[in-house]
Amino acid sequence: MADLAGRVALVTGGNGGIGEGAARALAKEGAAVVIVARRRDACERVAREIEADGGRAIALACDVTDYDGVVEAVRQCERSLGSPSILINNAGVIDPIARIETSDPAEWARNITINLIGAYNCVRAVLPVFKKAGGGIIVNVSSGAAFRPLEGWSAYCAGKAGMAMLTRSIALEELANGIRVYGFQPGTTDTDMQVTIRASGINPISQIPREKLLPVRTPSRIIAWLCTDAAADLSGQELSVNDDGLRRRAGLTA
Repeated sequence: MADLAGRVALVTGGNGGIGEGAARALAKEGAAVVIVARRRDACERVAREIEADGGRAIALACDVTDYDGVVEAVRQCERSLGSPSILINNAGVIDPIARIETSDPAEWARNITINLIGAYNCVRAVLPVFKKAGGGIIVNVSSGAAFRPLEGWSAYCAGKAGMAMLTRSIALEELANGIRVYGFQPGTTDTDMQVTIRASGINPISQIPREKLLPVRTPSRIIAWLCTDAAADLSGQELSVNDDGLRRRAGLTA
């Protein structure tokens, strides 16, 4: 994999799961990493462990639904590590898991606010920084649920479908400005979100045994690879961890 030395990556939802895995993978390839979540203490463990392994990382508290807060996080990143040139848009929630008829309207709206508007807020905040530097990379952590409705997941499916169109819109508007963007579907990965899904017992995803789930390191490594120049030809696309060709290119077994 190409070296990411000198790059600064902002990773939302970096306190666990795929976000934590991506932060570690990016740091391993030489990027300085800013780990963002609503609670700073939840990110500090990851930052400390990355630094103990020889990397550079800081933890920041930021609620992606607060645009002004996201802008301030970008400013803090610039002051501490330098201007970010990579955004991993990973922050997201699965709840509410419920059929539409019985879903809570406030929780449904909260899901969209975090998963879609939060992703927009992060993109909007970094674009001026990226354009001033002559380019940047955005990886929107998408889902197969963006293209396949699943019982009980109406909010999650709708939010991720919106994110997929956001990815296409960024590609349309910003490719000429040196900004690459990818939608990446990490598959059914062994994270805390999957614990919640299995507990719900709703739809086929909840029936997948834990031993059949992907280890976090698999999508994390692909995310890091997408941030290298080797992936430039895939910019603007919606990509899946289940694509054997993609896995081979990222150095994984098909």
